[in-house]
Amino acid sequence: MPSQNLYHRPDALSWLDSWRDKPLIKVMTGIRRAGKSTVFLLFQRHLAKLGISPARILSYNFEDPDLSHLATWQDVWQEIKPHLSPTETTYLFLDEIQLVPSFERLVDGLFSKGNVDLYITGSNAFFLSGELGTLLTGRYVSYELSPFSFAEFHAATQSAVPEEDFRKFLRTGGFPLAISLHDTPRLADEYLSSVLDTLLFKDVMARHNFRNPRQLLRLIRFLISAIGSPVSPGSIAKTLKGEGLPLTPATLDEYLSALTECYLFHQVQRYDIRGKSYLKTLSKYYLADTGFKYALLGSKDQELGHLLENVIYLELRRRFSEVFTGKLDTGEVDFVAFEHGLPQYYQVALTVRDPDTLSRELAPLKVLKDNYPKFIITLDCDPETNYDGIRQLYAIDFLLGKA
Repeated sequence: MPSQNLYHRPDALSWLDSWRDKPLIKVMTGIRRAGKSTVFLLFQRHLAKLGISPARILSYNFEDPDLSHLATWQDVWQEIKPHLSPTETTYLFLDEIQLVPSFERLVDGLFSKGNVDLYITGSNAFFLSGELGTLLTGRYVSYELSPFSFAEFHAATQSAVPEEDFRKFLRTGGFPLAISLHDTPRLADEYLSSVLDTLLFKDVMARHNFRNPRQLLRLIRFLISAIGSPVSPGSIAKTLKGEGLPLTPATLDEYLSALTECYLFHQVQRYDIRGKSYLKTLSKYYLADTGFKYALLGSKDQELGHLLENVIYLELRRRFSEVFTGKLDTGEVDFVAFEHGLPQYYQVALTVRDPDTLSRELAPLKVLKDNYPKFIITLDCDPETNYDGIRQLYAIDFLLGKA
C-alpha cells in the first residue's frame, strides 16, 4: 500500500508501545485486510524514531511470495537465527505466522531467547484457541485489530462535516483501502466483495473442509438481513429449510463458528439482567464492517436503524471488555457493557423524536433500579437530554468521543 495510505491507528500503536520490551509475546489478531501489517510497519517506524538500529528490527510477512522458500518452521528459524544479537534486543515481527506449518514450535523457541521482543499476527480466532494458546498460556498478550472506527475514519478523511462522513462510513465501511474509495461506492463494493471471497474460500471453506459455498453465502445473507434480531441454529435452519436449503442445526452451528472465527461476524450472547447470568440461547450476530451489507445485498432496503446498532456495538467492543444483549422479564436492553465487572446499559434507535418511540426505548431502562449508567443513542442531532438519569446522546458525538 502506498505510504500516503498508511493511516494512523493510535489505539493499536499505543497498545504495542505499552507492551514494548515486556517479556511477553505480543499477538495481534483480527479480520483480513483490517491493517495488521500496516500497524506493524508504523510501529517499526516508531522504533526507528526511538533510535533503535534497523539491524535490530526484523520483519517477515508470510503472505509475501518472496518468502515461499521458507516452507517449514525450521527454514524460518535458520533464516532468522543469524540476525539475532547475543547482546542487544531484536524486535521481531512475524506477520500471518499461522501460514508456517508447526509455527507454534518456532514461536516457542524464539520466545525462549531472552534477547527477542516478539510480535506476531494471525487472521483467525483459532490462532489462539488451539495449540499456540495452550503452549503459550500466561506468556502472551493479544489485541484484536478491527476495521477503522468512525473516529479513525473521520480523522483519515479530514472532513469538516462528520454527518457526511458518517453516511459514507455506513456505506463503504472502515477497511483501510475502502476509506480511499468512499467517494466511489461501486469500487468499494467490488473491493469488499473480494475481501469477502477471500474470507469465504480461504478462512472458512478451505480451513474447515466445507464443500458448499452456496449454503455459506445464503447463511451470510441471512445473518446480514437479521442484524439486531436474536437467532439460533434451530431458527435459522427452519428459515432456510423453507427456502429449499435443508441444513441441520449441527451443520449450521459449525458454519456459524467458522464465520465468527474469521471475524466476519461477532456473536453477542444474552445476559439475564435480573438473574445476573449468561444465557446460551438466541444470540445476535453483528457484521465486522457495515460495508459488507451494501457489497453483498446492494443499497435497497437498508435499515439504517440496524446499521446504527451494528456500529454502536462495534464501538462498545472497543471500549469495554465484555458486551452482551440484555434480557429482562418483559423486554430487552440492546446492550449491556461491562468493565471491571460493572455494567452500563445502552439502547440504540434511529430517532426518538416521536413520543411513542421515546417511551418504548426508555421503558426497559426505567425498569432497572440500579445506579449504573444508562443511555439512549440516536441519530437525532439534538442537545443531550436526561430522563431521570437516562442520558440521550447524539450517536456521532458518542462515536467521536464527545459525549
